[in-house]
Amino acid sequence: MLIDNHNREINYLRLAVTDRCNLRCNYCMPAEGINFAKNDTLFTIDELARLSTILVSQGVDKLRITGGEPFVRKDLMVLLRHLAGLDGLEDISITTNATLIGPYIDELKILGIKNMNVSLDAIDKATFERITRRNQYDTVHNNLLRLISEGFNVRINFIALEGQNTQDIIPILDLAKHYDVSVRYLEEMPFNGGSKTFESIAWDYKRILEYIREVYPDYYKLESPATSTSMNYKIPGFKGTFGVIPSFSRTFCGSCNRLRISATGDVITCLYAKASTNLRDILRQPNSEENIKKEILKAVGSRSKTGFEAQEKYADVFSNSMTSIGG
Repeated sequence: MLIDNHNREINYLRLAVTDRCNLRCNYCMPAEGINFAKNDTLFTIDELARLSTILVSQGVDKLRITGGEPFVRKDLMVLLRHLAGLDGLEDISITTNATLIGPYIDELKILGIKNMNVSLDAIDKATFERITRRNQYDTVHNNLLRLISEGFNVRINFIALEGQNTQDIIPILDLAKHYDVSVRYLEEMPFNGGSKTFESIAWDYKRILEYIREVYPDYYKLESPATSTSMNYKIPGFKGTFGVIPSFSRTFCGSCNRLRISATGDVITCLYAKASTNLRDILRQPNSEENIKKEILKAVGSRSKTGFEAQEKYADVFSNSMTSIGG
Protein backbone atom coordinates (compact mmCIF):
# COMPACT_ATOMS: atom_id res chain seq x y z
CA MET A 1 0.00 0.00 0.00
CA LEU A 2 1.25 3.48 -0.89
CA ILE A 3 0.70 6.13 1.79
CA ASP A 4 1.85 9.69 1.15
CA ASN A 5 3.37 12.15 3.61
CA HIS A 6 -0.12 13.49 4.40
CA ASN A 7 -1.43 10.01 5.30
CA ARG A 8 -3.43 9.64 2.07
CA GLU A 9 -3.61 6.25 0.40
CA ILE A 10 -2.45 6.39 -3.23
CA ASN A 11 -4.23 3.68 -5.16
CA TYR A 12 -5.04 5.40 -8.47
CA LEU A 13 -2.55 5.68 -11.34
CA ARG A 14 -3.06 7.82 -14.41
CA LEU A 15 -0.72 6.31 -16.98
CA ALA A 16 -0.06 8.21 -20.21
CA VAL A 17 0.86 6.02 -23.15
CA THR A 18 1.63 8.86 -25.58
CA ASP A 19 1.80 12.63 -25.72
CA ARG A 20 0.53 12.67 -29.30
CA CYS A 21 -3.00 13.56 -30.31
CA ASN A 22 -4.81 13.71 -33.62
CA LEU A 23 -6.84 16.77 -32.52
CA ARG A 24 -5.52 20.26 -31.81
CA CYS A 25 -7.89 21.51 -29.12
CA ASN A 26 -7.14 25.17 -28.56
CA TYR A 27 -7.08 24.91 -24.75
CA CYS A 28 -4.61 22.01 -24.83
CA MET A 29 -1.91 23.05 -27.28
CA PRO A 30 -1.10 25.65 -29.93
CA ALA A 31 -2.44 25.17 -33.46
CA GLU A 32 0.99 24.12 -34.72
CA GLY A 33 1.20 21.46 -32.02
CA ILE A 34 4.09 20.96 -29.61
CA ASN A 35 7.45 19.26 -29.81
CA PHE A 36 6.19 15.75 -29.31
CA ALA A 37 8.47 13.22 -27.64
CA LYS A 38 10.64 11.11 -29.92
CA ASN A 39 9.76 7.44 -30.03
CA ASP A 40 12.90 6.30 -28.22
CA THR A 41 12.04 8.54 -25.25
CA LEU A 42 8.60 6.94 -24.84
CA PHE A 43 7.95 3.80 -22.87
CA THR A 44 7.52 0.74 -25.05
CA ILE A 45 4.31 -1.23 -24.56
CA ASP A 46 6.32 -3.96 -22.80
CA GLU A 47 7.77 -1.36 -20.44
CA LEU A 48 4.33 0.07 -19.72
CA ALA A 49 3.12 -3.45 -18.89
CA ARG A 50 6.06 -4.04 -16.54
CA LEU A 51 5.62 -0.66 -14.90
CA SER A 52 1.90 -1.23 -14.37
CA THR A 53 2.60 -4.61 -12.77
CA ILE A 54 5.06 -3.01 -10.35
CA LEU A 55 2.62 -0.28 -9.35
CA VAL A 56 -0.20 -2.77 -8.84
CA SER A 57 2.09 -4.79 -6.57
CA GLN A 58 2.50 -1.59 -4.50
CA GLY A 59 -1.23 -1.20 -4.01
CA VAL A 60 -2.55 0.56 -7.10
CA ASP A 61 -5.93 -0.99 -7.88
CA LYS A 62 -7.32 1.68 -10.20
CA LEU A 63 -5.58 2.60 -13.45
CA ARG A 64 -6.60 5.09 -16.11
CA ILE A 65 -4.97 5.07 -19.54
CA THR A 66 -4.48 8.60 -20.88
CA GLY A 67 -2.52 10.47 -23.53
CA GLY A 68 -2.48 12.54 -25.72
CA GLU A 69 -4.99 10.30 -27.39
CA PRO A 70 -4.26 6.72 -26.27
CA PHE A 71 -5.49 5.08 -29.45
CA VAL A 72 -2.88 6.93 -31.49
CA ARG A 73 -0.70 4.04 -30.33
CA LYS A 74 -1.53 1.19 -32.65
CA ASP A 75 -0.17 -1.35 -30.13
CA LEU A 76 -2.31 -0.09 -27.25
CA MET A 77 -4.47 -3.22 -27.17
CA VAL A 78 -1.41 -5.30 -26.26
CA LEU A 79 -1.11 -3.30 -23.05
CA LEU A 80 -4.83 -3.42 -22.37
CA ARG A 81 -4.87 -7.21 -22.72
CA HIS A 82 -2.08 -7.40 -20.13
CA LEU A 83 -3.90 -5.07 -17.75
CA ALA A 84 -7.16 -6.99 -18.08
CA GLY A 85 -5.42 -10.10 -16.77
CA LEU A 86 -3.52 -8.40 -13.95
CA ASP A 87 -4.47 -9.68 -10.49
CA GLY A 88 -5.20 -6.90 -8.04
CA LEU A 89 -6.20 -4.34 -10.66
CA GLU A 90 -9.90 -3.77 -10.04
CA ASP A 91 -10.67 -0.76 -12.24
CA ILE A 92 -9.30 -0.03 -15.72
CA SER A 93 -10.52 3.06 -17.52
CA ILE A 94 -9.56 5.06 -20.58
CA THR A 95 -9.74 8.76 -21.40
CA THR A 96 -10.21 9.23 -25.14
CA ASN A 97 -11.42 11.75 -27.69
CA ALA A 98 -13.35 8.87 -29.35
CA THR A 99 -11.96 9.51 -32.83
CA LEU A 100 -10.00 6.26 -33.15
CA ILE A 101 -11.66 3.88 -30.70
CA GLY A 102 -14.21 2.43 -33.14
CA PRO A 103 -12.28 -0.66 -34.35
CA TYR A 104 -11.47 -1.67 -30.76
CA ILE A 105 -14.88 -1.40 -29.09
CA ASP A 106 -15.76 -5.06 -29.49
CA GLU A 107 -12.51 -6.31 -27.94
CA LEU A 108 -12.64 -3.74 -25.14
CA LYS A 109 -16.04 -5.12 -24.22
CA ILE A 110 -14.72 -8.69 -24.23
CA LEU A 111 -11.81 -7.64 -22.00
CA GLY A 112 -14.22 -6.02 -19.57
CA ILE A 113 -12.67 -2.56 -20.00
CA LYS A 114 -15.90 -0.60 -20.02
CA ASN A 115 -15.13 2.63 -18.14
CA MET A 116 -14.70 5.38 -20.73
CA ASN A 117 -14.19 9.10 -20.31
CA VAL A 118 -14.94 10.78 -23.63
CA SER A 119 -13.65 14.31 -24.10
CA LEU A 120 -16.40 16.28 -25.84
CA ASP A 121 -16.38 20.07 -25.48
CA ALA A 122 -19.32 20.81 -27.76
CA ILE A 123 -22.52 19.15 -28.90
CA ASP A 124 -22.76 21.61 -31.80
CA LYS A 125 -20.71 20.49 -34.79
CA ALA A 126 -19.38 23.92 -35.78
CA THR A 127 -18.31 24.66 -32.21
CA PHE A 128 -16.63 21.27 -31.93
CA GLU A 129 -14.64 21.83 -35.12
CA ARG A 130 -13.66 25.34 -34.06
CA ILE A 131 -12.29 24.10 -30.71
CA THR A 132 -10.59 20.93 -31.99
CA ARG A 133 -9.40 22.48 -35.27
CA ARG A 134 -10.32 19.19 -36.93
CA ASN A 135 -13.29 17.70 -38.84
CA GLN A 136 -14.01 14.68 -36.64
CA TYR A 137 -17.43 15.46 -35.16
CA ASP A 138 -19.39 12.73 -36.94
CA THR A 139 -16.84 10.07 -36.02
CA VAL A 140 -16.84 11.11 -32.36
CA HIS A 141 -20.64 11.28 -32.21
CA ASN A 142 -21.07 7.86 -33.80
CA ASN A 143 -18.47 6.22 -31.57
CA LEU A 144 -19.96 7.85 -28.48
CA LEU A 145 -23.43 6.51 -29.26
CA ARG A 146 -21.99 3.09 -29.98
CA LEU A 147 -20.18 3.01 -26.63
CA ILE A 148 -23.41 3.95 -24.88
CA SER A 149 -25.49 1.37 -26.76
CA GLU A 150 -22.90 -1.34 -26.12
CA GLY A 151 -23.24 -0.85 -22.37
CA PHE A 152 -20.02 0.98 -21.56
CA ASN A 153 -19.90 3.23 -18.50
CA VAL A 154 -19.51 6.55 -20.28
CA ARG A 155 -18.59 9.86 -18.72
CA ILE A 156 -18.45 12.89 -21.00
CA ASN A 157 -15.88 15.52 -20.07
CA PHE A 158 -16.82 19.04 -21.16
CA ILE A 159 -14.43 21.91 -20.39
CA ALA A 160 -16.29 25.21 -19.99
CA LEU A 161 -14.43 27.69 -22.21
CA GLU A 162 -15.35 31.36 -21.90
CA GLY A 163 -16.45 32.77 -25.25
CA GLN A 164 -16.35 29.41 -27.00
CA ASN A 165 -18.75 26.70 -25.86
CA THR A 166 -20.73 27.76 -22.80
CA GLN A 167 -23.85 27.99 -24.97
CA ASP A 168 -23.59 24.17 -25.18
CA ILE A 169 -23.69 23.61 -21.41
CA ILE A 170 -27.43 22.99 -21.41
CA PRO A 171 -27.78 21.26 -24.81
CA ILE A 172 -25.14 18.66 -23.96
CA LEU A 173 -27.18 17.77 -20.88
CA ASP A 174 -29.72 16.22 -23.24
CA LEU A 175 -27.35 13.26 -23.50
CA ALA A 176 -27.93 12.60 -19.79
CA LYS A 177 -31.64 13.08 -20.30
CA HIS A 178 -31.89 10.33 -22.87
CA TYR A 179 -28.95 8.06 -21.96
CA ASP A 180 -27.43 6.62 -18.79
CA VAL A 181 -24.28 8.71 -18.99
CA SER A 182 -22.63 11.30 -16.79
CA VAL A 183 -21.93 14.71 -18.31
CA ARG A 184 -19.13 16.33 -16.32
CA TYR A 185 -18.21 19.99 -16.60
CA LEU A 186 -14.58 20.89 -15.97
CA GLU A 187 -13.11 24.27 -15.17
CA GLU A 188 -10.60 25.54 -17.70
CA MET A 189 -6.90 25.46 -16.81
CA PRO A 190 -4.12 27.41 -18.55
CA PHE A 191 -2.08 24.38 -19.62
CA ASN A 192 -1.62 24.80 -23.35
CA GLY A 193 2.00 25.10 -24.23
CA GLY A 194 2.45 28.57 -22.80
CA SER A 195 0.17 30.45 -25.20
CA LYS A 196 -2.30 31.45 -22.49
CA THR A 197 -2.14 32.43 -18.83
CA PHE A 198 -4.81 33.60 -16.45
CA GLU A 199 -5.21 34.21 -12.73
CA SER A 200 -8.94 33.51 -12.55
CA ILE A 201 -11.70 31.98 -14.66
CA ALA A 202 -15.11 33.24 -15.64
CA TRP A 203 -16.74 29.80 -15.55
CA ASP A 204 -15.83 28.24 -12.23
CA TYR A 205 -17.84 25.33 -10.86
CA LYS A 206 -20.16 27.62 -8.90
CA ARG A 207 -21.15 29.57 -12.00
CA ILE A 208 -21.66 26.36 -13.98
CA LEU A 209 -24.02 25.06 -11.29
CA GLU A 210 -25.90 28.36 -11.12
CA TYR A 211 -26.29 28.36 -14.90
CA ILE A 212 -27.72 24.84 -14.90
CA ARG A 213 -30.03 25.66 -11.98
CA GLU A 214 -31.65 28.43 -14.03
CA VAL A 215 -32.98 25.74 -16.39
CA TYR A 216 -33.18 22.75 -14.05
CA PRO A 217 -33.83 24.15 -10.56
CA ASP A 218 -34.76 20.76 -9.11
CA TYR A 219 -31.41 19.01 -9.48
CA TYR A 220 -30.03 17.48 -6.30
CA LYS A 221 -26.63 16.38 -5.11
CA LEU A 222 -25.59 12.72 -5.08
CA GLU A 223 -23.29 11.10 -2.57
CA SER A 224 -19.82 10.62 -4.07
CA PRO A 225 -16.72 8.76 -2.87
CA ALA A 226 -14.39 10.84 -0.68
CA THR A 227 -11.66 10.64 -3.34
CA SER A 228 -13.90 11.78 -6.20
CA THR A 229 -12.77 14.83 -8.16
CA SER A 230 -16.33 15.54 -9.22
CA MET A 231 -19.39 16.74 -7.35
CA ASN A 232 -22.28 14.81 -8.87
CA TYR A 233 -25.95 15.67 -9.36
CA LYS A 234 -29.19 14.22 -10.63
CA ILE A 235 -32.02 15.95 -12.48
CA PRO A 236 -35.44 14.34 -11.88
CA GLY A 237 -36.57 12.43 -14.96
CA PHE A 238 -33.08 12.15 -16.45
CA LYS A 239 -31.62 8.72 -17.15
CA GLY A 240 -28.09 9.91 -16.45
CA THR A 241 -26.36 12.37 -14.15
CA PHE A 242 -24.10 15.40 -14.34
CA GLY A 243 -21.15 16.62 -12.36
CA VAL A 244 -18.70 19.46 -11.97
CA ILE A 245 -14.94 19.07 -11.57
CA PRO A 246 -13.25 22.09 -9.91
CA SER A 247 -9.94 21.48 -11.69
CA PHE A 248 -8.86 25.11 -11.33
CA SER A 249 -10.50 25.79 -7.95
CA ARG A 250 -9.04 22.52 -6.62
CA THR A 251 -11.56 21.78 -3.87
CA PHE A 252 -10.74 18.05 -3.94
CA CYS A 253 -7.02 18.19 -3.07
CA GLY A 254 -7.43 17.06 0.53
CA SER A 255 -8.51 13.57 -0.47
CA CYS A 256 -6.30 13.13 -3.53
CA ASN A 257 -5.39 9.50 -4.18
CA ARG A 258 -3.80 9.93 -7.61
CA LEU A 259 -0.38 9.54 -9.13
CA ARG A 260 0.56 10.42 -12.71
CA ILE A 261 3.24 8.93 -14.91
CA SER A 262 3.84 10.57 -18.25
CA ALA A 263 4.54 8.73 -21.50
CA THR A 264 8.23 9.58 -21.15
CA GLY A 265 8.48 8.38 -17.55
CA ASP A 266 7.99 11.50 -15.44
CA VAL A 267 6.35 10.85 -12.07
CA ILE A 268 3.93 13.69 -11.35
CA THR A 269 2.40 13.69 -7.88
CA CYS A 270 0.06 16.60 -8.62
CA LEU A 271 -1.24 18.16 -11.82
CA TYR A 272 0.31 21.44 -10.67
CA ALA A 273 3.63 19.95 -9.55
CA LYS A 274 6.98 19.57 -11.23
CA ALA A 275 7.96 16.00 -12.08
CA SER A 276 9.65 14.50 -9.05
CA THR A 277 11.62 11.80 -10.87
CA ASN A 278 11.83 9.93 -14.17
CA LEU A 279 11.40 6.17 -14.37
CA ARG A 280 12.20 5.46 -18.01
CA ASP A 281 15.96 4.95 -17.72
CA ILE A 282 15.61 3.20 -14.35
CA LEU A 283 13.22 0.69 -15.91
CA ARG A 284 15.82 -0.06 -18.59
CA GLN A 285 18.55 -0.91 -16.09
CA PRO A 286 19.26 -4.06 -14.01
CA ASN A 287 17.30 -4.45 -10.73
CA SER A 288 14.68 -2.18 -12.23
CA GLU A 289 11.73 -3.44 -10.20
CA GLU A 290 13.39 -2.77 -6.84
CA ASN A 291 14.64 0.64 -7.95
CA ILE A 292 11.29 1.65 -9.44
CA LYS A 293 9.57 0.82 -6.16
CA LYS A 294 12.09 2.96 -4.25
CA GLU A 295 11.51 5.93 -6.56
CA ILE A 296 7.74 5.62 -6.29
CA LEU A 297 7.94 5.53 -2.50
CA LYS A 298 10.22 8.57 -2.53
CA ALA A 299 7.83 10.51 -4.80
CA VAL A 300 4.74 9.57 -2.80
CA GLY A 301 6.54 10.53 0.41
CA SER A 302 7.15 14.11 -0.68
CA ARG A 303 3.82 15.26 -2.13
CA SER A 304 2.43 18.74 -1.72
CA LYS A 305 -0.71 18.85 0.36
CA THR A 306 -2.67 20.82 -2.24
CA GLY A 307 -2.40 21.96 -5.83
CA PHE A 308 -1.91 25.52 -4.61
CA GLU A 309 1.10 24.49 -2.55
CA ALA A 310 2.50 22.57 -5.52
CA GLN A 311 2.02 25.56 -7.80
CA GLU A 312 3.95 27.82 -5.41
CA LYS A 313 6.92 25.49 -5.71
CA TYR A 314 6.67 25.26 -9.51
CA ALA A 315 6.01 28.72 -10.89
CA ASP A 316 6.51 27.59 -14.50
CA VAL A 317 3.87 24.84 -14.34
CA PHE A 318 1.51 26.45 -16.86
CA SER A 319 4.15 26.47 -19.58
CA ASN A 320 3.36 22.76 -19.99
CA SER A 321 0.86 21.40 -22.47
CA MET A 322 -1.90 19.20 -21.10
CA THR A 323 -1.08 16.54 -23.66
CA SER A 324 2.46 16.19 -22.30
CA ILE A 325 1.38 15.59 -18.70
CA GLY A 326 -1.39 13.09 -19.27
CA GLY A 327 -4.46 15.28 -19.64
